[in-house]
Amino acid sequence: MISQTEKKAIISLIRQQVVPAIGCTEPIAVALCVAKARETLGYQPERIDLRLSANILKNAMGVGIPGTGMIGLPIAVALGAIIGRSEYQLEVLRDSDREAVERGKRFIAEDRIHIRLEEHDPDKLYIGCLCSANGHEAEAIIKGGHTRFVFLRRDDEVIMQCDADSVADDACGEVPLTLRKVYDFATETDVEDLRFILEAKRLNEKASDDGLRENYGHSLGKTMCSPLGRGIMGESIFSKILSRTSCACDARMAGAMIPVMSNSGSGNQGICATMPVVVFAEENHNTEEELIRALILSNLAAIYIKQHLGTLSALCGCVVASTGSSCGITYLMGGTYEQMVYSVKNMIANLTGMICDGAKPSCALKVTSGVGTAVMSAMLAIQHRYVSSVEGIIDDDVDQSIRNLVAIGSKGMDETDRYVLDIMTHKGKR
Repeated sequence: MISQTEKKAIISLIRQQVVPAIGCTEPIAVALCVAKARETLGYQPERIDLRLSANILKNAMGVGIPGTGMIGLPIAVALGAIIGRSEYQLEVLRDSDREAVERGKRFIAEDRIHIRLEEHDPDKLYIGCLCSANGHEAEAIIKGGHTRFVFLRRDDEVIMQCDADSVADDACGEVPLTLRKVYDFATETDVEDLRFILEAKRLNEKASDDGLRENYGHSLGKTMCSPLGRGIMGESIFSKILSRTSCACDARMAGAMIPVMSNSGSGNQGICATMPVVVFAEENHNTEEELIRALILSNLAAIYIKQHLGTLSALCGCVVASTGSSCGITYLMGGTYEQMVYSVKNMIANLTGMICDGAKPSCALKVTSGVGTAVMSAMLAIQHRYVSSVEGIIDDDVDQSIRNLVAIGSKGMDETDRYVLDIMTHKGKR
């Protein structure tokens, strides 16, 4: 049994990690840091100097910025300086409009923005921003989490500073989880205390609807709903899960000015942990309570894995989030904890090693691959079929299997991450 104190702590953890976000979280986090530095400075910056970790750069190079029709960091930085409000957190560019975008373009053209790689700090999520104007300067640093400010100063006055240990401890989360605890919490907690998770359903369904109406990105979701897609894939539950999930990802990655409910700092992870569960529950005629518990299972399982993997890594986040959705779908199929364990092992056996090569419209393809695997893994699990410990990296202990996945994604793929960034930053130069 999980104590009431621990249940409250887990609910707080979910509320902290499952939050609305407009746009891809890496460029938006940079815009947030710029907005905070500008607010601290008190003036419109004449110059902005940014130091960004490799993973931030990687995830911000090719993604659409909401409401701009533009991709990449410069316009996000410019808008953060012009209209960004730090109290909006990951919705920092909420007030952007056509006039602001035009001002942002002029800001870029005036060569006020200077970006370089941060090579000294080992944290994979590091954003340092120095704004200067009128003989004054202000510095803001985000580290370890997309909204986690660890340093603020104006001129010689240090306003806020956190030591590295406290940042690392905070980044790991204060609630120790296991897969069993995730399952017990989701199935035992009073459903009224979990009802807040339906906001994830509302926001991400709206994003999916938007992705179906418009031609965003590669229009993967819309293509699957077209006569061509239906002719090939039919109108099964499986095809509906894939299309509605990828529609939301299409819209988000192309820069639609709509909020999605994120998970562990990623909108795509939030979409991937939510939409497959929502669609399956709808098609399978599950009750609202079953949907709520399945959404908690999916999102909390993803949070659990990300606690150990880290906010950013060489491993594509859809591996984590679709593992969560497989747990939720298994539950909606009537599965037990044992069968949920099977689904997780099936997921790890299949998707481990999928690289993250930055946030971009083609992320919809990876999300769809992850979600397709989630459904297949649940189908096998419900029939007590699973990858055993004599196969590959799977262990008898499911939590050890998760640790194996995390070790590969966080340590084993570090060199892969460096190669990916090198390739992305040297296209056409070799």
